[in-house]
Amino acid sequence: MGALRLPSLPAILVRPTRPSTSRSPAIFRRSFPFLPPAAARFSARSTAEVSTDASTKTKTQDRVITPRSLDFNAWYLDIIANAELADYGPVRGTMVIRPYGYAIWEAIQEYLNVKFKETGHSNMYFPQFIPYSFIEKEASHVEGFSPELALVTIGGGKELEEKLVVRPTSETIVNHMFTQWIHSHRDLPLMINQWANVTRWEMRTKPFVRTLEFLWQEGHTAHATPEEAEKEALQMIDVYTKFAYEQAAIPVIAGRKSKVETFAGADRTYTIEAMMGDRKALQAGTSHNLGQNFSRAFGTQFTDENGLRQHVWQTSWAISTRFVGGIIMTHGDDAGLMVPPRVAPIQVVIVPIWKKEEEKSDVLDAAVNVYEVLKSAGVKVKLDDSEQRTPGWKFNFWEMKGVPIRIEIGPRDVSNRSLVISRRDIPGKQGKVFGVSMEPAILVPYVKDKLDEIQAALLSMATSFRDSNIVDVSSYDELKAAISAGKWAKGPWSASDKDELKVKEETGATIRCYPFEQPEGTKTCLMTGNPADEVAIFAKSY
Repeated sequence: MGALRLPSLPAILVRPTRPSTSRSPAIFRRSFPFLPPAAARFSARSTAEVSTDASTKTKTQDRVITPRSLDFNAWYLDIIANAELADYGPVRGTMVIRPYGYAIWEAIQEYLNVKFKETGHSNMYFPQFIPYSFIEKEASHVEGFSPELALVTIGGGKELEEKLVVRPTSETIVNHMFTQWIHSHRDLPLMINQWANVTRWEMRTKPFVRTLEFLWQEGHTAHATPEEAEKEALQMIDVYTKFAYEQAAIPVIAGRKSKVETFAGADRTYTIEAMMGDRKALQAGTSHNLGQNFSRAFGTQFTDENGLRQHVWQTSWAISTRFVGGIIMTHGDDAGLMVPPRVAPIQVVIVPIWKKEEEKSDVLDAAVNVYEVLKSAGVKVKLDDSEQRTPGWKFNFWEMKGVPIRIEIGPRDVSNRSLVISRRDIPGKQGKVFGVSMEPAILVPYVKDKLDEIQAALLSMATSFRDSNIVDVSSYDELKAAISAGKWAKGPWSASDKDELKVKEETGATIRCYPFEQPEGTKTCLMTGNPADEVAIFAKSY
């Protein structure tokens, strides 16, 4: 491919130190700072390769991950390792998404792809390499992205006449092509989407949340009027909001970014902000009204109905594999991952149980029959009939991978033509239901109802957690106190960009958004005491 010129190379190669923490002993648990030495890689050993029989260990020894309350970051990395979601790539800051992690991303893709096409967008693909001169054409764009660019300077063993940027985003190359495709108002609107990888040379990385390379979709549209562009930008943030609530069970707050936080090259940026389990905010998706900034820079024009030449009005919008990290950090617990049923790679796992050899055949036959019944009904089901592990080990393993429902079938269940169902979101005996009939007419609707209940329960728990950690504030002192306590602060704001940067410098919090849902009545800015039209949400973020 050629040579990459990396910014601040010495700084990139310095391995960050990690503060030590006191942790509970754990046979399975390993410490994985992202971008580790080779000896501490995710792939050192998967949970499935540990030979110790889980059923013989104490409860403390059984713990496969660091408790969330003890070290949230270590907990997050342990889940990624033990649930086999991702591994480290050979280049510092990159990751390999393993099949189970990629299956969650595929579920996200499948839903959004349908919604994009329903709203009139077509998929296509643009080159990964972008001439550097394209980036320079839009001043705020190059200023915003310059520190994160990866550049190719050599190709085919020769110095390139013009250095190439490895795609950080595609607004520039899209506009280059739009200029060739758009001539008349009859060519508008032009609405496309691409599923692609992008590269941003991040200094501080965290798997799924912030890596040098990640996967995403990016939509790009061109319109004849500013009203159409604004409608499109709002429509797409609404698509993301519905996905977050209805599929990922994440109660995001949708709103408009402040000027300071607006995408480089956009007039307005809309966002969905999610509260993670450590109460930090995750920007989970964005939609940008680009105005005419890029069309003027690239000369993207059309002839309107009156025969006049006009610059197009544009939008861009994206969601990425960062959402997988959001699902982990929103729903996971000390037992591991907890995947909402609608994005779960496996919705139901069946664990057959027998002690005597003469029981094995009947139990396995019943398990296979239940598997076929659920599979034919459209349930994503797995039969774990492996004999290398005990049922107890399997219970822990599939709980750690976040499978919403576990079905247990033993000799007594076979005799009674029934089975046991255990919910991942309700631990212990409270989450178990005994004596559920194996009859397809009863079992299938029962399982589907339980999956719906789990989906709703996860959203409800996440919403309660979010709402209990947002504090209404009316002064800067109250804002600082809320942020210091690890909360989100919501209060009236009409202060300057300089004041906003002061808040960030003094508290570490930024304006996450001005929510679309605003309280009625007069408001007074918490910083200046002047009238304010809107409330803003402040929080520390990833």
